[in-house]
Amino acid sequence: MSSWIRIAQSQLGVQEFPKGSNSGKQVEIYLKSVGLGKGYAWCMAFVYWCVQQSFATKGLTSPLKRTGGVRDQYIFSKKWIVKTPQPGDIFMMLYNNGSGHTGFVEKLLPGGYVQTLEGNTNDEGSREGYMVCRRVRAISTVNAFIRLEEPL
Repeated sequence: MSSWIRIAQSQLGVQEFPKGSNSGKQVEIYLKSVGLGKGYAWCMAFVYWCVQQSFATKGLTSPLKRTGGVRDQYIFSKKWIVKTPQPGDIFMMLYNNGSGHTGFVEKLLPGGYVQTLEGNTNDEGSREGYMVCRRVRAISTVNAFIRLEEPL
């Protein structure tokens, strides 16, 4: 299991305060990691923070772009795109309006599904949710999977 998955798992249940505000102590830490203040969508910031924490334990910097934008990260990370997901990959969902959503693949499930770890979502499935939680997503709804190498 990748070290960033363990870090993401440790964040399960983190919530915005107040709900719907894109703020709160831990959410603001995620946002600060990409240079943003409270009030911004934070799914990409959550992914960046988890990867950053993982690399920092080895004295390394994150290979990801320091951005809160899913589409921006997707463009930067094209060199790491893989077709078939595996645990530890970052999934990217891109929408026609320029927005997107992201998180981690925690495990593969039968029938073309993945179990994910995501920030700025909720159990009802919103991409503008209020917490870090597990979700199940159809692989067919994902635009790209990004695979990073575990830091040595």
